[in-house]
Amino acid sequence: MLPAITRLYNLVISSGGPVYNCGVAAGENTRQSATLTEEQAERMLAGMNDVIRAGEEMRRLRAEMIKVFVGFGWTQDRIARLTDMSQPAVSKQVTKYRDADPGPPMDLSLDQRDVPWLEGRLWGLAEDIAETYADTARCSRSIDALARGRKRFTPENVDGLRRLVEEDLRLHGAELPGGHRSAYDEISRALDLPPRRPDAAPPGTASVRRALAHRIQRDRLRGATD
Repeated sequence: MLPAITRLYNLVISSGGPVYNCGVAAGENTRQSATLTEEQAERMLAGMNDVIRAGEEMRRLRAEMIKVFVGFGWTQDRIARLTDMSQPAVSKQVTKYRDADPGPPMDLSLDQRDVPWLEGRLWGLAEDIAETYADTARCSRSIDALARGRKRFTPENVDGLRRLVEEDLRLHGAELPGGHRSAYDEISRALDLPPRRPDAAPPGTASVRRALAHRIQRDRLRGATD
């Protein structure tokens, strides 16, 4: 159901370098081996750290999604196949969640008004535009940063993404199906409303709700264009 959510990234780093002869003959000047500056090391490791951080977050999200799948009543075989995990690992997770209070069932209707759900819908909409107009979409870099963990879903970043999507809709709106504009208007209006105090918090963590809304919004847009 959610193959994009369960995809993980592995980073394999191999290093090596020349070996210098440290012996110094009589009368020769002592030479120091070249070394990296702290700034160079910081730039080199920044991309690696992003991938590692994103991988850790994806592992946590996958574990949280297993709880959702258990709530759907899915079998361990099915969950193991979708998550690309071993049966013993899935069994351990399933047992933990089945022994706990399952809570209310997860609502998968698109029209929900909590902030993480709306952020997930905005993410899905922006990603669809970025993939459709890979060379010209204003929101492409922001979407890539969110996917790699370099950006978080802070109010400031969400507002920035809204502005970029709005600009993309002005640039490409005539070519995009009407569902993109109507989805953006609905998401934007809901985000502008003051948050209502719900009788009970919706089930699922913020990251799970964003991921589900992202997937459902993307599938809805694709269905509108098929």
